[in-house]
Amino acid sequence: MSPVVLVTEELAAAALDVLAEDFEVRQIDGTHRAALLGALPDAHAVIIRSATAIDAEALDTAGRLKVVARAGVGLDNVDVPAATARGVLVVNAPTSNIVSAAEQAVALLLAVARHTAAASAALKAGAWRRSAYTGVEVQGKTVGVVGLGRIGVLFAQRMAAFGVRLIAYDPYVQPARAAQLGVHLVGLDELLRESDFVSVHLPRTPETVGLIGEKELNLVKPGVRIVNAARGGLVDERALAEALADGRVAGAGLDVFETEPLTSSPLFALDNVVVTPHLGASTVEAQDKAGLAVARSVRLALRGEFVPDAVNVRAGGPVDEDVRPLLPLAEKLGRVLTAVAGHLPERVTVEVHGAAAGHDVSVLELAVLKGLFAPVVSEPVTYVNATRLAAERGVTVQMSAVDEPEDLLRVHGALPDGRGVTVAGTLGVTAKLVEVDGFDLDLPPDGVLVFFTYTDRPGVVGALGMAFGEAEINIAAMQVARRAAGGEALMALTVDSTVSPELLTGVAAVIGASRAAVVDLRAD
Repeated sequence: MSPVVLVTEELAAAALDVLAEDFEVRQIDGTHRAALLGALPDAHAVIIRSATAIDAEALDTAGRLKVVARAGVGLDNVDVPAATARGVLVVNAPTSNIVSAAEQAVALLLAVARHTAAASAALKAGAWRRSAYTGVEVQGKTVGVVGLGRIGVLFAQRMAAFGVRLIAYDPYVQPARAAQLGVHLVGLDELLRESDFVSVHLPRTPETVGLIGEKELNLVKPGVRIVNAARGGLVDERALAEALADGRVAGAGLDVFETEPLTSSPLFALDNVVVTPHLGASTVEAQDKAGLAVARSVRLALRGEFVPDAVNVRAGGPVDEDVRPLLPLAEKLGRVLTAVAGHLPERVTVEVHGAAAGHDVSVLELAVLKGLFAPVVSEPVTYVNATRLAAERGVTVQMSAVDEPEDLLRVHGALPDGRGVTVAGTLGVTAKLVEVDGFDLDLPPDGVLVFFTYTDRPGVVGALGMAFGEAEINIAAMQVARRAAGGEALMALTVDSTVSPELLTGVAAVIGASRAAVVDLRAD
């Protein structure tokens, strides 16, 4: 049965086509609470926009859920901590609407400068009143950008074409970076005092709510025009209405509001205010980009792969091309380590050798932990909850990058009894398992692997083959590694079917193995 992807709001047709290739797509109205709660128990993924609430109650009903995907940027309608606690990945489409949002801010600024909305409404009502709607030019003015994130930068770049002076407030941007953009960094108070136009481009956080309130609006340059196409609540709406009414602020363009949807406000009665119902991402292009982005993320998540746009994964973000191919290998090494050790290690060291060592390899820690815990915990292990599982069980991880030409990934586990177990793998034309517990191997890390440690002597291979044959277990490949003739040896097998604990113990007894382990590396 194919995994079920629940789509609760309108999604681009191209995105639905991508999903339908691999999954069963079910569409419901996410604003209908009973329908949502009734559909979630079967869902492996849910794709929402802004109208569907995925809160703790919804998550409690979704026992199979692996990923919540928001086809847009904001996540106000998703309980991210609750999802994280349940190991559910939360993804969004952080770059899908940035061009549309920047253009919306420019459109509002121009509309406010030229009284476009009021003049249009008057003319449609039968009044030709040119003198009543005399506006101002943008050229030569000072434009203050509050927040130089991705959208703020795009807005600034577009405004630069109008021949304006650009200043910005953003405590997290270095002056040199701002200078590269042709923007001069200033404090918020200075920006308000000098700007003819102010455009807000910040996320909504406890620190930014009410950032421009009554105090700040008493500092503004007379005749300033203020635009907010970012998030509602960043500009105090009551204080703004008072500043507009008494003339301190000449106009405002608002696409977002503290409470949405909003159909009544003192701001709506003012002719010098242009308002739109949160249309920043409402373009055909942005909708298509958002839908396709989350469809790709859902495919990755349901395959158990790392998702760059995950918001609740510690190493979320782009993974370098030299690092990405190591993720499946890292997870498999974690699985092999747990199986061979027979116990969870207390400390894990992950060594990255070769080309990947020069990049951010922190995501490999998550992949190793994902593999380490998968065989020993009852709950699904994901990139989301792997770190929590390690913390709860007292497992610490140390990353080490080694500047050597050979591409190698080595994982060492220190066990509670003082033993140490090391496994290593490498990538070439195909992935290879090259070390297990100090023995050199050359084995694909695939299928069902079985390991026996025993004293090297004649007859072991034959006895083992006979025991597996009697159990009707076909051996696909076999390797024997030893340090010296007659010393300790490791036999590694790839078999075609599951090996039960009883069979493993029985075969170990037949060949006199001191240790035996089996690990299933087949895709879940």
